[in-house]
Amino acid sequence: MGLGKQAKTLSKGQAEAVLAYLATTRYPERNRLIFLLSAKAGLRAKEIACLTWRMTNDASGDIAQAICLFDIASKGKSGRTIPLHPDARSALIEYRKTITRRMSEYVIVTERGSRTSAQAIVNMFQRWYRHLGFYGCSSHSGRRTFITGAARKISSVGGSLRDVQILAGHSNLRTTQRYIEQDADAQRKVVQQL
Repeated sequence: MGLGKQAKTLSKGQAEAVLAYLATTRYPERNRLIFLLSAKAGLRAKEIACLTWRMTNDASGDIAQAICLFDIASKGKSGRTIPLHPDARSALIEYRKTITRRMSEYVIVTERGSRTSAQAIVNMFQRWYRHLGFYGCSSHSGRRTFITGAARKISSVGGSLRDVQILAGHSNLRTTQRYIEQDADAQRKVVQQL
C-alpha cells in the first residue's frame, strides 16, 4: 500500500478519547468491546462481526483468557488463538452482563437482529472517528495500532516478528510489516547509537 492509503494508527491519548466518547453512546458496553477487540486483540471488522461466544468462552462457559478465532470467522484461513488483553476480557465480561434478551450465538448483536455485519462495524468506526475529528482513521486503525504495538514490544518478551504475524493472522510476513507504523524518533535514536 502506498503512503497515505493505510488507516492511521491511534496514539494512547486518541485511544483514551475514543473510550471516553464511547462511554456516552447509546450502547456503551457493546461499543467499548468493539473498539477493544480491534485495538487490543487486532481483530478485523469481519472478525468482530463473526465472533461467537463459543470462540470467547472456556469449557465451563466463562470468558476464556484467549479468543479461539475459527477460520470461518476470519479472512481466508487466518483463524488463530489470540490471548486476551485484560481490558478486552473485562469488556467481554461486562458486555455479557448487559444482554437481557435471549443470548445469540454471536457476541455483537444489534437492536433488531441476532448478529451484525462487517459493514455495520466499519460504519460504526467511521462515525466514531468522524465525531472525534480523527481523519484518516478507519475500522483498521485499531488493528494497525495493535500490530504496531505488538511489533515494538515483542522482542522484550523473547518473541519475534513471526509471533506478531501469527497474532495478526497474516499468511505472509511482508503483510505484517506493511501494517507496522514507522517511528522516526526511534530511527533517530538508533542512528545516534551507531
